[in-house]
Amino acid sequence: MSARSLFRTAGVVLVAFGVSGCGVPGPATPAEAMAPLRRDLSLPAKGDRTEAVTVSYLVAGDPVGPRLILVHGTPGAAEGWADFLSDPPPGLEVVALDRPGFGLSGPEEGAMTTLDDQANAVAALLPETRPAILLGHSLGGPIAALAAARHPDRVAALILLAGSLDPGLETIHPLQRVGAWAPVRSMLPRPIRNANAELLDLKPQLEALRAELPLIRCPVLIVHGTDDDLVPFSNTAYAAANLTGACAVETTVLEGADHFLPWNAVAAVRAAIARAEEIRC
Repeated sequence: MSARSLFRTAGVVLVAFGVSGCGVPGPATPAEAMAPLRRDLSLPAKGDRTEAVTVSYLVAGDPVGPRLILVHGTPGAAEGWADFLSDPPPGLEVVALDRPGFGLSGPEEGAMTTLDDQANAVAALLPETRPAILLGHSLGGPIAALAAARHPDRVAALILLAGSLDPGLETIHPLQRVGAWAPVRSMLPRPIRNANAELLDLKPQLEALRAELPLIRCPVLIVHGTDDDLVPFSNTAYAAANLTGACAVETTVLEGADHFLPWNAVAAVRAAIARAEEIRC
């Protein structure tokens, strides 16, 4: 393939991701306002990874209150939750992480694209002595769900916001395979490169996650828009059917809402957070 064709193909892949995830709405709060809230933690080396990985995150709100951990989709970054950090729900400490491979988190080279790796990063932010609420948007949904399944004693509630859990609904666009081809991949920005890697391998990982969903014991709130063109609304039925160990499962249907709930349905997201605080089993 000629250099011109390579650049053209890379451009097409970028456009494809722009339509399906990158060219999305964003928070009203400017990203620059988040800089004073930035913190870091280190994930120790594990398995084939021989070096520690820095996980960058933003924190705001009540430092002694229950911790709300916000998990973005793919691609994404902690600043996407800026409206919830600039105006945190009363009484909560709000933490939004750059998932490994995105934003200011490592690794710079290579990717941590498995749900297991990503859930471990989320689990590192779970407090030892305070309750935690996990909220995952889009691909952040199965990541948060896996963290809740692995740490049932440390998660008080789980919110699945337009979460992608049903492996039967996962499809791969031919351009995604083009984007995985080394010459094209090398020209893609890091977040697009890593997002593509996550999505290409997502279906078998969601199939494996199915066995762990019944291990979630906390209340689960499912929030999804009926006009979601990226993560089908029918994910809600799959989630409810497989969360058999949860002490309560509540589904909020947002009529006419699209996929971008953190920015287009802020009031509904805040209502789900408030409900997660009050629900008890």
